[in-house]
Amino acid sequence: MVENRPLATFFAHLVLILGVIIVTFPIFYTFIASTYEGADVATGRVGLLPSSNGVENYWLALTAGARFTAQNPAWHMLMNSAIMAVTIAVGKIIISLLSAYAVVYFRFPGRMLAFWAIFLTLMLPVEVRILPTYKVIADLNMLDSYAGLTIPLIASATATLLFRQFFMTIPPELVEAAKIDGAGPLKFFRDILLPLSVTNIAALFVILFIYGWNQYLWPLLITTSGGMDTVVIGMKKMIGGDDTQTDWGIVMATTILAMLPPILVILVMQRWFVKGLVEQEK
Repeated sequence: MVENRPLATFFAHLVLILGVIIVTFPIFYTFIASTYEGADVATGRVGLLPSSNGVENYWLALTAGARFTAQNPAWHMLMNSAIMAVTIAVGKIIISLLSAYAVVYFRFPGRMLAFWAIFLTLMLPVEVRILPTYKVIADLNMLDSYAGLTIPLIASATATLLFRQFFMTIPPELVEAAKIDGAGPLKFFRDILLPLSVTNIAALFVILFIYGWNQYLWPLLITTSGGMDTVVIGMKKMIGGDDTQTDWGIVMATTILAMLPPILVILVMQRWFVKGLVEQEK
């Protein structure tokens, strides 16, 4: 029986509403500022209602970029970020699926040693291995390339661990039934394991896409030409130094545009994402 406590319910909703306001107000302010002239934003003359320059600011951000700093248009930087994020997410999922499948369903010497070697990489933060990784990429002439942006970040011990734990919940009877039906390893993987893993894949794709989209340190090191800038790097470069003006309206518009793809991915895959996180029985 659920007790009816109006006062407690009121305060609970009040706390939730205040939390939502605190979290969303910076985003709301960024959107409002993106419709004003850069000088108005810089001097704090921004109200709580959109200005009339919104369409022009977004059009300039998409097609021309910042006017006072030599920067790529937002569509180009968004494309670079999308290629990087999708490649990292898909690559991590594919490699993690195959590695977890090999560890769980194949018996070979050093199987558990290989798994623990993968698992131990979780103990090494990115900052520890970023310099040797950069050296390898530079020696392979992969600087300023999509391969250099994505390949070093594709391997994922976390996704391998999650898929391994899921594969271990598959009933052994299902494996035996597949063998009796004449299904080989690839057919079992393709026709049985992959359909059962759809919700896990969807949940991981959302997390890994956002991980790839928000990368800052690695793209900053690996790219030297403006044409390979991701949107996260581009927004930083849009902000001028002491002797350079900053078109804050364009910067704010680019910021809003940079938030749209992750939000779109979450909205499209929300049902699968939640199901993959909370579903216990497959």
